[in-house]
Amino acid sequence: MALLATDLPGFPKRSGKVRDVYDLGDRLLLVATDRISAFDWVLPTAIPDKGRVLTGLSTFWFHRLDVANHLIKSFEVGDIDVAETLQAPLVGRAVLVKKAKVVPFECVVRGYLEGSGWKEYRTQGTVCGIKLPGGLKQGDRIDPIFTPATKAEAGHDENVSFDVMAEAVGTELATTLRDQSLEIYQQAADYAETRGLILADTKFEWGHELATGNLILIDEVLTPDSSRYWSRETYKPGGPQPSFDKQFVRDWLETTGWDKASEPPALPDDVVIRTRSKYIDAYEILTGHAFLWK
Repeated sequence: MALLATDLPGFPKRSGKVRDVYDLGDRLLLVATDRISAFDWVLPTAIPDKGRVLTGLSTFWFHRLDVANHLIKSFEVGDIDVAETLQAPLVGRAVLVKKAKVVPFECVVRGYLEGSGWKEYRTQGTVCGIKLPGGLKQGDRIDPIFTPATKAEAGHDENVSFDVMAEAVGTELATTLRDQSLEIYQQAADYAETRGLILADTKFEWGHELATGNLILIDEVLTPDSSRYWSRETYKPGGPQPSFDKQFVRDWLETTGWDKASEPPALPDDVVIRTRSKYIDAYEILTGHAFLWK
């Protein structure tokens, strides 16, 4: 059964597109629901266990990456604390994290030419103002570039230049964010390659830990919601690549005539099933472990 919303009485709560965030005083409890968004709308239909995939993969990467992060504890099957502190549906979805002051930019790293970067390149030969070689095709590999974006409360995030980011947060912090984002992208891309996957691009979120002021990696990391993963075996530049994410959802919505300005339609069962399968595939390929909630 899909989980659209959570309710833990007695704790202040705020909700994003996917996560419900509970304030526990000196820490936060993040719960990944099965909500799914597309074209800046949260859809009325959820994808069963999507939240568990996001939480499981983020936890995997937080432990694997050589970088300070916000994770304190994840709540898994068999955890003795779960029965006392969490409702059963939240097992595998909830993580206890450090509080942090969020840096108000998405730290995007692109190693392949796709998405909004490809759209800009076709008309201007640049990605976020960065000049790239001529003659590149959709999906071509490029030297990884850092392309920050504003964090929009509503609507689309907006791609900006490094200089815009540096003016907002200071050159020293912007440089650190760029260098660390590029470094952990490469760590992740190298590992994904050993699992037969291409990490085409991803976005990181950073914050300053409230208790120490240290810069830490926060939110989710390297999940199908925040990253494009492609199969190395089927990769062929020159067009769109099959990906391990919600592409089935986007493709179906494009066929419905939905105007993207009114409430979106419910998803049919086959789109839900295929999307769930892609998320689980990403989890199992990257972690090397079977997904527990099949």
